[in-house]
Amino acid sequence: MVDQHEEFKTIVLEQAPDYYSELSEYLEVLSNSQRLKILKILERRPKDVRMIASEINTSYENTKKHLDKLISMGLIRKEVGLGQQTSKGVHPVWKYSLVPGAMEAIVRNLGIFSNLRINIDDAGLKKKLEEVRDAVEDEIAGHKPMAILLGGPDDGKLYILEDRESRVGRIDPSYQAVEGDVVLSSEYSSVSRISKPHAIIKMEGTNFIFEDRGSAGGSFLNSSELQKKQPAILHDGDLIELAKGAKGARLLIILPDSD
Repeated sequence: MVDQHEEFKTIVLEQAPDYYSELSEYLEVLSNSQRLKILKILERRPKDVRMIASEINTSYENTKKHLDKLISMGLIRKEVGLGQQTSKGVHPVWKYSLVPGAMEAIVRNLGIFSNLRINIDDAGLKKKLEEVRDAVEDEIAGHKPMAILLGGPDDGKLYILEDRESRVGRIDPSYQAVEGDVVLSSEYSSVSRISKPHAIIKMEGTNFIFEDRGSAGGSFLNSSELQKKQPAILHDGDLIELAKGAKGARLLIILPDSD
């Protein structure tokens, strides 16, 4: 078994004050535990302000402020709905719901910020990033190991890695995918079909292992090409490339508490 863990090339952002400002604002919105609870509540179904306030046990005014913050970051939206039946009838109310893909986007963004070895020279901002990621994993992601698809038409899609073994490959109409498979859409045509998987990701003891199963396009771990059918140990923040080029796919590996 090979441990080919290598550091990514550091992305230097020292000359990007606008980036720092926007990242700081993003983290400030997500650093509030009640806002994270609101996101989790709205994952189930749309609700109005009073219903949300009751569930997070705070005032109408505070709840409205939290909702406005989440709207400003494009994470939730509001639309007219019908309130509860009263003696005076049913009245229209604003109902809040998650923007499609919002939860996945949060996990994706924080995973990229935390794991691509970005050189953030602001110590306070780095500390805040780690605190927010931990809080999001507690409230939203549940500290689950996962792979995040980067690039292409399904950019940001999450795959939970809870099975002992997950097949990795492009969709194949002749193969009945099972829960836990990492199935990519047909647009990632350089990736081998799932029926004869490009690769597998499996657990061995406390380690997650990646193994290319003889794919035509090859697999790369942190830019280093892997040998066919040679297992490699994965670490939190590893970047796997399934084939190269526009029709390939990249998977960012998130392994909470793996160290």
